[in-house]
Amino acid sequence: MIRILAFVCMFFVGVSKLTGQTTTINGFIDFGINFNPNKDQLAFILGEQDLFINSDITDKISFLGESVFKHNSSSGTKFAVALERAIVKYNYKGNHNISIGRFHTPLNYWNDSYHHGRVFFPTVGRPELFNEHIIPIHTLGFSFSAANLGKLRLGYDVMIGNGLGSNSVSDNDKHKSYTFATHIKPIDNLRLGVSAYFDKITEGSTLTDETVSQSVISGSVAYFKKHELLAEYSYATNTTDSLGSQTTNALYVYTGYRIKDIIIPYVRVDFLDFSENEMFFHGQKINAYSFGLRYEMNYLTSLKLEYQTKNTNYSPVWDQMFIFQLALGFNYD
Repeated sequence: MIRILAFVCMFFVGVSKLTGQTTTINGFIDFGINFNPNKDQLAFILGEQDLFINSDITDKISFLGESVFKHNSSSGTKFAVALERAIVKYNYKGNHNISIGRFHTPLNYWNDSYHHGRVFFPTVGRPELFNEHIIPIHTLGFSFSAANLGKLRLGYDVMIGNGLGSNSVSDNDKHKSYTFATHIKPIDNLRLGVSAYFDKITEGSTLTDETVSQSVISGSVAYFKKHELLAEYSYATNTTDSLGSQTTNALYVYTGYRIKDIIIPYVRVDFLDFSENEMFFHGQKINAYSFGLRYEMNYLTSLKLEYQTKNTNYSPVWDQMFIFQLALGFNYD
């Protein structure tokens, strides 16, 4: 590990041409109106306010920061600030980069491609596998990455970081998490990707009372043009001494169609299934359907009207929700 860190430092202190610093600041926010027909309840919703910063420090070194202001559900009317990403990137050759900081783990297309600005989401919110914490959203560590290599426009990410049992200033054990991801773009607007994540969460962390060895394998197909398609499947395994290996299957499929480029009716289907003795994830089996209409007023303003229905643990009762969302962004150069 010491040799790896020395290698990282060697790249960052290499000669790079100093330039005038260029910084771009972007902001995003969303508002909503939710109606729950099961409870005959209407609620106005304030979403997340996202502050997104990009800065070119030299011709080789850049910085990306993302901070989110959101309601803290555990403290009544108070709000919390979360540092979602803070990344220093060094472009050491062509399209190859080495970065250090707090990342969105590049384990699936959604987590790798969409930040917290809801204006870019194809649907109102994230797929259900995020609500059930199947995807490790963040990794603090460093990565090697590249994009658009060769005729297939190959991209890759190799990431080493603190595991799920850690926090932003310390790790609770010697084990690290490892992420390996690759994708190709064989034709315009199409991206095919596969990825894998490995971690060991030790006994005594805040997440578990027993040591858990975790692996998550994901595959994705994304195509966005007049027709839109995004499908992702994740297969997770959590292994403990007491219960052995427990598996989870998580799938979602999104499809939409652009009418005159700015109006997109869409459908998303979510499916999650857990082994009976799963103890690390919530273990809530889910079937969910979302039907919506997205109106893109411009690149930084969208309106969405969505109907959601969800069944958990194969209950005969289906939860329902109607959601109207206004999402927008602004920027300052």
